[in-house]
Amino acid sequence: MVARLRRISATGDAGSATAELTLITPLLVMFLLLVVLCGRLVSAQLDLDAAASAGARAASLARTDHAAQAAAEHAAMGTLVARGVTCQNASVTLTGTLTPGGAVTVRVTCRVPLDDLVLLDLPGSRRVEGEATSPIDQWRGTVPP
Repeated sequence: MVARLRRISATGDAGSATAELTLITPLLVMFLLLVVLCGRLVSAQLDLDAAASAGARAASLARTDHAAQAAAEHAAMGTLVARGVTCQNASVTLTGTLTPGGAVTVRVTCRVPLDDLVLLDLPGSRRVEGEATSPIDQWRGTVPP
């Protein structure tokens, strides 16, 4: 009887690791997808900040408001394409004045798709925006009328 009790207590946990792993695997997969989600949003935020910075710098070098808007859009969208950001409905807005000593601010906004993370069952997308300001050189010349 004592020998049988020892044998049962020695092998009492046999197979429990498999059961525990089977039960915890879906939680580990969900956690991994949550990490992917956070990484995607942080990466998009960094890319939008870089695009806004490039757009603000390009706009600050322009001489007219129309040229500044075009330069900001071109630089920001070029940065997004170069970084491989998949944005839906990306937009670039420019505020500020081009007067010497002033500053221009560029805001880049887009929607990052999240619906491909199937197991998390998230809504379609999340709005992310980046903003940067660039000063206008105080000693630069102005365009004659």
